[in-house]
Amino acid sequence: MTDKTFEELFVDELRDIRDAEHRMVKALPKLIKGASSKELSVALKEHLGQTEEHVLRLDQSFEQLDEKPGQKVCEAMKGLLEEAEELLDESNDPAVKDAAIIAAAQKVEHYEMATYGTLREWARQLGFDEIASRLQKTLDEEEMADKRLTVIAESRNYVAATESRRK
Repeated sequence: MTDKTFEELFVDELRDIRDAEHRMVKALPKLIKGASSKELSVALKEHLGQTEEHVLRLDQSFEQLDEKPGQKVCEAMKGLLEEAEELLDESNDPAVKDAAIIAAAQKVEHYEMATYGTLREWARQLGFDEIASRLQKTLDEEEMADKRLTVIAESRNYVAATESRRK
């Protein structure tokens, strides 16, 4: 066990979420391709652009801290994305597949929101106000993505449920 300082823990967790965002940049195109709903596909495409921006913001934070982003595997995101892959294979029914994609995406969003909220607070406590502001902006975007997915889920999940009852 190492004896990290609070600032070292903060930097380490920045590395963790940076890896998570990189993994999302790679995973989102597969989710987009699997989506049958135009609304869902557009939302995921827009979030892909935001996710690329999130990586850039994190890189700016590392520069500001005079730290290298380094390599750290985000095991949580790795697991969430493995689960997402499994969900994609659960059904060939387009509405059910969309419901699975939304579920997977929202699990990711909730993980990211928890992480960014924590990191924002840590940045504030460490006196890194500019970094805290960047993290807040990303947190706001993650929250909006989650809300948008909820709205889409309300209609797509209704379609999936209705079609399932008919079978």
